[in-house]
Amino acid sequence: MEPKYVDVHAHVNFKAFDEDRDAVVQRSLDEGVAMMNVGTQQDTSADAVALAEKYETGVYAAIALHPVHTSKSHHDEQELGEGGKAFTSRGEEFDPQFYEKLAQNPKVKAIGECGLDYYRLEEDTAELQKKVFIQHIEIANKVGKPLMCHIRNPLRLDGNEASAYKDAADILREYAKVKGDIHFFAGSWEEAQLFLDLGFTLSFTGVITFTHDYDEVVRNTPLDMILSETDCPYITPTPFRGQRNEPIHVREVVKAIARIKELDEEVVRVQLVENTKRVFGF
Repeated sequence: MEPKYVDVHAHVNFKAFDEDRDAVVQRSLDEGVAMMNVGTQQDTSADAVALAEKYETGVYAAIALHPVHTSKSHHDEQELGEGGKAFTSRGEEFDPQFYEKLAQNPKVKAIGECGLDYYRLEEDTAELQKKVFIQHIEIANKVGKPLMCHIRNPLRLDGNEASAYKDAADILREYAKVKGDIHFFAGSWEEAQLFLDLGFTLSFTGVITFTHDYDEVVRNTPLDMILSETDCPYITPTPFRGQRNEPIHVREVVKAIARIKELDEEVVRVQLVENTKRVFGF
């Protein structure tokens, strides 16, 4: 398969797709949309790999323990965005051997989503997240695969709260021997530069189709350092708001990137596919 588009961060392995998972995947492949489904715990990581193995090409996996799952925590619908349902994470103790073994699978193209999530930070949570993030980086270094990073700032970032982006950049600078992508980038241009300077790409979701909050970052980021994603089933782009998101809608993200950067859509489409091949070896 020579993809026309790539959704580098999807969750078709999640329960939201239990009723029509294969139809969703096939619909995307039929339209030339390749995808990487991303795990967030042991079960969803294993599911992402199993789904990728069902298809000869065009479907890949990333595996990791999401930072919000490193401890028990509650997450509400507003926090998760459109398509998200409130849940309480059961928490999972990170098992490096499990993830390292799973990472050997050739369909696994990245270690992630791992990183730091300070949105609802509780006592001792940050230190645990940092420890587990470093362990993921060590696995990525060992198996020679790129990172898929989840980084989220506190609900209200002021002078008294740490920037998850700055903390994550410091950790990557010290420990990472591989490159990767900062998924669903939602920081400032100043924070974006921290990762671009490290050689990490930034990926954007459908949120850029209905808000201008990230236009500056999209405009300023070199085209060869941008990737496209949906983060489905969340963050459905315009004009499909109110529906469950799926990989095929990554086309709307590509359109938005072209619009914001005032570039020809076909030029953007081709470059983003090439970027994905370079970063993840599709």
